Amino acid sequence: MEQNRGRRTQSARDAMTVEIGYALFSAAFAAAVVFGALAGPALLFELPVTVEKVQLATGTSVAAVLFVFRVVSVLIRFRQAPQPSQPGRTSPDS
Repeated sequence: MEQNRGRRTQSARDAMTVEIGYALFSAAFAAAVVFGALAGPALLFELPVTVEKVQLATGTSVAAVLFVFRVVSVLIRFRQAPQPSQPGRTSPDS
C-alpha cells in the first residue's frame, strides 16, 4: 500500500475495507466448518453427556482459535503484498 506521509488514498482505504470484510467472512466460514465437523456429532447423535460436552468445548475452542488465526493471517498477508501499479504488465527491464 502506498502512503503519503501517513495519509492513505481513497483506493487504499477501500482496498483495506474489502480485505477486512474478506478476512472476517472467510474466517467465519472456516470456523463454522470446523465447529460443525468437531461438534456436529454431539449435536446430531445421542452420546454420553461427557462426550457431548467435550466435543462441544473442543469444537468451540478450535473454531475460535481458527477464526482469530485466519483473520490475522489474511490481514498480515494483505499488508505485506505489494500491489502492482498496472496489473498484468511487467517492468521494462525484465
